[in-house]
Amino acid sequence: MIVEYIRYQTTPDRGHAIVDAYRTALPHLQSAPECLSQEVAACTEDPGAVTVRLTWTSADAHMQGFRRGPHFPPFLAEVRPFIPDIAEMRHYEVLVTG
Repeated sequence: MIVEYIRYQTTPDRGHAIVDAYRTALPHLQSAPECLSQEVAACTEDPGAVTVRLTWTSADAHMQGFRRGPHFPPFLAEVRPFIPDIAEMRHYEVLVTG
């Protein structure tokens, strides 16, 4: 299992718009067999700081499966306007859980 974290840093108004975009894009992620879970969180102290946590079956499943599959284009259409606001987008291997 791989976790992808996408951190956005922008203005509070755009932060709210990012959350709304993910609400709309969520069904495309949920329909993708490669994507196991989704979470979008906005910072309570700074609403322009939004973090997206996506769990994938593997990094390859995300990069080769999802990104080449039918669910990616409509997902990307929703979040594309906010790509310039990405501060970090990386895959992490889960090593410890509780």
